[in-house]
Amino acid sequence: MWSGYLPPGLIKSFKAKTGIDINHTSIRSNEDILDRMKVTGGKGFDIVSPTSMRSLQWSSLNLLQPFDYTRIKNLSNVHDQLLAIGDAEWNFGANGAHWLPHIWGSEGIAWRTDKWTPPRDGEIPSFGDLWQPDMTGKVMIRPHSGMLGVGLFLETTGALSPGAMRQAYADEAKMRKIWAVVSDFCVKNKGQIKLFWNDADRQRVGMMSEGVVVGQLWESPPIALMRNGDPVQYRAPLEGPLVWVDGMSLSARAENLEAAYSFIDYCFELEPAGKSIDGGSEGQLWGGHGYNSAVTGAERYASERYAKEFASIYSRSPQVKLWIWPQEPHWYAGVRSEYTNRFIYA
Repeated sequence: MWSGYLPPGLIKSFKAKTGIDINHTSIRSNEDILDRMKVTGGKGFDIVSPTSMRSLQWSSLNLLQPFDYTRIKNLSNVHDQLLAIGDAEWNFGANGAHWLPHIWGSEGIAWRTDKWTPPRDGEIPSFGDLWQPDMTGKVMIRPHSGMLGVGLFLETTGALSPGAMRQAYADEAKMRKIWAVVSDFCVKNKGQIKLFWNDADRQRVGMMSEGVVVGQLWESPPIALMRNGDPVQYRAPLEGPLVWVDGMSLSARAENLEAAYSFIDYCFELEPAGKSIDGGSEGQLWGGHGYNSAVTGAERYASERYAKEFASIYSRSPQVKLWIWPQEPHWYAGVRSEYTNRFIYA
């Protein structure tokens, strides 16, 4: 599992409740998980934590086993949209889900509250707001995900059909037609862009000292600015925030299956899930991973600050859904680069 995903308080409380020790091997990337599993055929590991969009890399390897949902009594606590990923994209051989959601984060809209207000009741931004005349020369995006945001906006205008950006993952020919429309729009409107970002520091500096008014950003940098008292707000856009999800899968050669199910079930319990975000009332004594939990309502057991932030970001508009990154075919990233480069160097 990723290094920060097992806070000390979670390990201690799970041991106290079940008597089970957790032996943790820290990983650095999805490739690291795959490499370790391939070397042993999965032996030596009970649970691994791949990211949701990586299912096509696992589907033919026979390194995982399907979950028995009847053994997870807290499964009903899991966010429906996130749980559906396993059923749809990790149901290898129609034998059941080989993946469950655990931790997630998003990319949405951040803005300077002292310089701009979303036009929809001052509350809900849209990816399309970045491309309006009043934001010319004031926008910050990451090229490839910013272009995805453009596509989702164009779905709402009729320039693209509803669901087009998700359908672009189906085959290369379809993707090229869709991304041609997106790149044409981006090239035509490149004057909107103040700067492109590629890391967290660039996002923070851009918002505070380089003239950016609104941007499509990872959630962590603008939330850090919000906590610092800076005039910044981050929020899920009308089209839905772009969401990554790290999950849990069972090794096909798991040797401690009963203990593994106990651990997964504990992760889906409301209080441990919430405290694992930032320690809750116990703070640093418990520790936390700092991301969002796949457990609906877990925020109530995190700190009061986090609960307020989560409500401010994700609960302002009940119709906002998560736009979860789909499973990515092997050809997708290369083709996408063709169109992002056309935009960057236009």
